[in-house]
Amino acid sequence: MELWYLVAGVLASVVAVPIDRSKKKDEKQIKPESPDTGLYYDRYLREVIDVLETDTHFREKLQTANVEDIKSGKLSTELDFVSHHIRTKLDELKRQEVSRLRMLIKAKMDAEQGENVQIDHLNLLKQIEHLDPKNAHTFEARDLELLIQAATKDLEHYDQAHHEEFKRYEMLKEHERREYLKSLDEEKRNAAEARFQQMKEKHKEHPKVNVPGSRDQLKEVWEETDGLDPNEFNPKTFFKLHDTNNDAVLDEQELEALFTKELEKVYDPKNEEDDMVEMEEERLRMREHVMNEVDTNKDRLVTLEEFLKSTEKKEFLEPEEWETLDETQIYTEEELRQYERELAEQEAEIAHKVEQLRKEHEDLQRRQSELDAQKKEYQQALQQMEQKKSQQKDKAPPSGPGGELKFQPPEAAADVRAPVNEPAQVQPEVERLDRAPGHQADNPQPPGHQANHPLPPGHQANHPLPPSHQANQPLPPGHQAAPPAPAAHDPEEKQAEQAVPL
Repeated sequence: MELWYLVAGVLASVVAVPIDRSKKKDEKQIKPESPDTGLYYDRYLREVIDVLETDTHFREKLQTANVEDIKSGKLSTELDFVSHHIRTKLDELKRQEVSRLRMLIKAKMDAEQGENVQIDHLNLLKQIEHLDPKNAHTFEARDLELLIQAATKDLEHYDQAHHEEFKRYEMLKEHERREYLKSLDEEKRNAAEARFQQMKEKHKEHPKVNVPGSRDQLKEVWEETDGLDPNEFNPKTFFKLHDTNNDAVLDEQELEALFTKELEKVYDPKNEEDDMVEMEEERLRMREHVMNEVDTNKDRLVTLEEFLKSTEKKEFLEPEEWETLDETQIYTEEELRQYERELAEQEAEIAHKVEQLRKEHEDLQRRQSELDAQKKEYQQALQQMEQKKSQQKDKAPPSGPGGELKFQPPEAAADVRAPVNEPAQVQPEVERLDRAPGHQADNPQPPGHQANHPLPPGHQANHPLPPSHQANQPLPPGHQAAPPAPAAHDPEEKQAEQAVPL
């Protein structure tokens, strides 16, 4: 982890582990987990550092490099000399980071403009400063240079961003308190206000807080944390004791570990009046104060030389009193009013979106009801059709005594024979009679035969009948005209027709 601590000292991204005197020096220390730096690419940064730490060549170059070379990115040229499997791991880390950034960009665009929006990932990735977007597949020296430069720049503004966030937190607390008081009647409001002032006064009742980095403050740590005689306080020994990773510098987190005793004087998580968010802001203020007094080259690291020089200053020996947060004005009344206006605008916008969503929900419910009604109608119609089909299948057709079907197709009604007393229809029906094999329908009948009798062999249909045998000649008394043949030429019906006497 030495490599990580050295780079993280520049990047301010690691927490120092407090010293535990109960452990032996030769006991194997557990590798501390590096904390979140607050950067949106924090994981990518830590993973790259962890991979580079495993390469012997790069590790040696980093240990001999000065802070300015690291911050400027000059060290990135040594990336060309690392082993192949290290480069392969770095390539994979970069591909994962590019993929993650693309997903974040798409999610943001979908939230702002809706889904199915065409996204120009390349142009959007160009706004990312911690990697080279033109090459999304391999990790090159340029990527390491950009990563270090971006992390250094972003972390320089991290403290200020943290202060602004804390200010908004405090203004929100005060806004909510005032809104709560407005909801009470006068008696309850006065009681709540009195309790609030009582809690503020109780919070101020704490032991004296030493100025961070002063002789008194460091001697207190020397005595209570390190368990050493305060009369034997030695700045050089103190520095080496609290350089927990033995990298010859105190980074920001190693310094913050020195302020724990002072913070415990003011903040107790068991006390209702103590806010732990304020405690972390107080820790940040203490660290900034020490850095401003001790870190002369502003590299966010304290060397032994810088530390020893700071112990010679008047501020170290005779410091002024330290003002805690409860004694400091975090925001002005005008800033609070401006913040409340912004909150009102945000609430109005949220209310408008809620109303839109409510209307959309009602519209969807109405459309769903209509679809459900249509679905019910379709289901009923389908059920009726199924019932009709089932009834038609179950109904058997009529049958005779022998089981034969008595079904007569509708077209059979057109073949009903004409009545006998209609002579105009006799001739057409005679012409429809079936003929014997080999005979034509127009063969003339021999003398003494009627038109309805079959012709003997050798007679043609076109021969004229004798005068006494005309087709339209009336029949003798007692004889009736042959009935017309039915449409279906049944042989039994033909024999019956031939048996009619002349």
